Amino acid sequence: MQNAQKLGISLLDLDYLVISHGHLDHMWGLDPLLRMYSQASLEGRAMRMPTLVVHPRTFNFRPRTYLGGSGSLVNEERVAQFFIVQRIEEPLWLTDKLVCLPGIPKSNSFELRQPFKQIRVDGQDVDDYMEDEIALAYKSADGLVVSNACSHRGICNTLEYAKAICNETRIADVICGFHLQNPDQEVLDGTVAYFAQNTPAALHPCHCTDLRSKIALSAVANIQEAGSGLALTYPS
Repeated sequence: MQNAQKLGISLLDLDYLVISHGHLDHMWGLDPLLRMYSQASLEGRAMRMPTLVVHPRTFNFRPRTYLGGSGSLVNEERVAQFFIVQRIEEPLWLTDKLVCLPGIPKSNSFELRQPFKQIRVDGQDVDDYMEDEIALAYKSADGLVVSNACSHRGICNTLEYAKAICNETRIADVICGFHLQNPDQEVLDGTVAYFAQNTPAALHPCHCTDLRSKIALSAVANIQEAGSGLALTYPS
């Protein structure tokens, strides 16, 4: 919210809010956002009711060793007072060029081999393979621009799915966490080989991508810095 304010972006004027996945660090912002919406409503300020795009498992409880688990601090019922909640399990086109991609399938042997702890489904704690993760793909004139927050389902799996759904093989840019934080050698080698073969115009690795992985990727791709406030423009 502070970054949006500094950039002059009004969060009272949203069309869509897409939740990438149900981990705390990607959902914590909902709590202060709902408080801001409540205050705006009390003050009689004009605001629209945006659509919140989530996977059916986004709000599921994820047990962890620390208090409260690792899921959302607010429940879906509370959120639905301020958003039109749209649950998706199939690709959703927000515009003719921008698509939400849930249900990212496994397409290689080196990604998505282990669960990420557990998630509660129908009252049972089961292995969590992050089925709720949603990526975004934009069809620019220069190829796909893909963002996937953390890439728990695998950055290469994500890009292959985006290419299939968008009917586009060119990759203009990838802006997200690559989930390469102390990766084992097979995962790192497989990822580097994938980008060597697919030759993206640029890569903007964000959080959960360590220095060793960025250095390895820089041997085969044009690695660029990424951070809050960065503005990038792509031809439509």
